Amino acid sequence: MQTDESAKRASTMTATGQHILIVDDFAPIRQMLREWLEDAQYTVSEVDSGEDALGILTGPEKQRPDLVLLDYLLPDMESTQIQQEMHNQDVDIPVILITGRGQAQSVIKATQLGAIDYLRKPFDDPNIVLDAVRQGLKQSQMKRDQVLAEMPEIDPSEKIIGGSQAMLEIFKTIGKVARTPSTILITGETGTGKTLLAETIHLASDRRRGPFVAFNCAGVPETLLEAALFGAEKGSYTGADRLRIGVFETANKGTIFLDEIGEMTLATQTKLLKVLQEDRQIERLGSNTPIKVDVRVIAATNKNLTKEVQERRFREDLFYRLNVISIHMPPLREHKEDIPALVAHFLNIHRFSPTMPESHITVEALDKLKGYEWPGNVRELEAIIQRAVAFSRGELIMPEHIIFSRNLERQMLDVTTRVQAGTPLSAIVQEAQTMAVSTALRLSEGDSTRAATLLGLPSEAALNALRTELGL
Repeated sequence: MQTDESAKRASTMTATGQHILIVDDFAPIRQMLREWLEDAQYTVSEVDSGEDALGILTGPEKQRPDLVLLDYLLPDMESTQIQQEMHNQDVDIPVILITGRGQAQSVIKATQLGAIDYLRKPFDDPNIVLDAVRQGLKQSQMKRDQVLAEMPEIDPSEKIIGGSQAMLEIFKTIGKVARTPSTILITGETGTGKTLLAETIHLASDRRRGPFVAFNCAGVPETLLEAALFGAEKGSYTGADRLRIGVFETANKGTIFLDEIGEMTLATQTKLLKVLQEDRQIERLGSNTPIKVDVRVIAATNKNLTKEVQERRFREDLFYRLNVISIHMPPLREHKEDIPALVAHFLNIHRFSPTMPESHITVEALDKLKGYEWPGNVRELEAIIQRAVAFSRGELIMPEHIIFSRNLERQMLDVTTRVQAGTPLSAIVQEAQTMAVSTALRLSEGDSTRAATLLGLPSEAALNALRTELGL
């Protein structure tokens, strides 16, 4: 419990200096931290128990500190219990963990509950402590200064999000053609949402109670493509030990979506054309018996099929069969006004944990998204929002949490080779950590604070400790 001396110190406040609360049951640690902090012109309070800490942290707002240095293991409770109670009472005060234990579990638990940094006992350099405090206060102030972006309301059940003129024209087209039996060709760059558009058409059609079957024509080897599309009798090819039902039969009474149709070989194109010409009759591989299927065909491609026809890589007659109705999905760079609605949608579906509310984003972070050219389109935006939610721990997304995919470099660690060579697990983990830290430092151009954020570490001090451990 709190001593008379520490109680007196806890009530000591001055008119200047930011207020730091030290929570540690070891008096020499408190004294040393107090001296370092007061020399740096901070106002300091100290307590030696979790109960007394909670009394201050959840007490009157005017008496709360600007930051708390919190020992992981106190006589009456662990730091995570204090952090959980702070969370329960909506107390948003930055926490720096003090630990003398092995860092992994204590740091992970505290970080999950919002700790921004950790300090490893014993302390031997006041600059490490002061740097962590300065960074913690700076981050807290930046968070308070940020202006939240006003996000549009969205319907979570919608497959396609957008209110731009380009998207409204697509919605109008869907309304006109969805209930017809006509074949539809969807064009557009990778990641624009062609599959979602096809599913939206299906749901707006008279076939909506039937199946929607999406099939990627580039995802199956050519030798197996015919069997995947039309089915195969038992024994029709090596390994066909049972009857196989193809996707055309699976989609009966519904819609089949043939994605990446431009990747089909001419031989397979010929077989598909025959099905479209013969009133949706298929023949399973190894059989001459025609099977009539009732399907609506929607195809999609990111290629220029007109050019493919001219260069004899795509059958002209098949092109005309598919291109009865054409819908083009624009790249995201051409309808950036839809970015706020898309971000609101992704924030709603991608949460830090299932029990947490959706994250918020600042005006500055949203402006950063609007200024990007989006080579990966909506798919890339979704990945970036997922990443930002993770790096912000489900809280406020600021510009430093927005990491564009073009800045990420794929690195491969051949775990199989390492294990076969008898490499110890600790060495494999160390190699992975070294690669991750090196990449983060490169992406942040040597900015240790930003590199720590990229790695999900609580602060620059945590990154520096890891670098020392890895010999970087």
